[in-house]
Amino acid sequence: MYRLALRIVGNTHEAEDVVQEVLIKVWKKRDYLETVTNLEAWCMTLTKNEAIDQTRSKHRRTVGMDHQYDLQDNRTDIQTQMEVSETLNTVKKYIDELPENYKLVVHLRDIEEMSYDEISQVTGFSKEQVKVYLHRGRKKLKEQILNLR
Repeated sequence: MYRLALRIVGNTHEAEDVVQEVLIKVWKKRDYLETVTNLEAWCMTLTKNEAIDQTRSKHRRTVGMDHQYDLQDNRTDIQTQMEVSETLNTVKKYIDELPENYKLVVHLRDIEEMSYDEISQVTGFSKEQVKVYLHRGRKKLKEQILNLR
């Protein structure tokens, strides 16, 4: 929930606030939880909606992935670490350049490891549209990465 909120609001403190608000909403609706078929997808939907509401209210844009994920490489070779770091930064830049729908679906599938059904529930896109956005987003990333060589 935090990573998705951070992806949308672009600020660690605001993302924490979003998650806290969502958890408060979940707590207030704890009697309703028995009827929820997929709790994770429901919570992610609440998180997405709360983050979007907060972003709209403050008129902010989403930011890059630079500070969102702790991507570390434990290799001892400095040259290799520098190359990996440069490659990761380039891939993050390309992901940030994707259209919003592609970026959201790629994030939920490849980072959050959600199923197509869960992504469909969270985003409101049909399962087929999720697959299309994911395919097009990955294809665009692949093209950009291959152009580096």
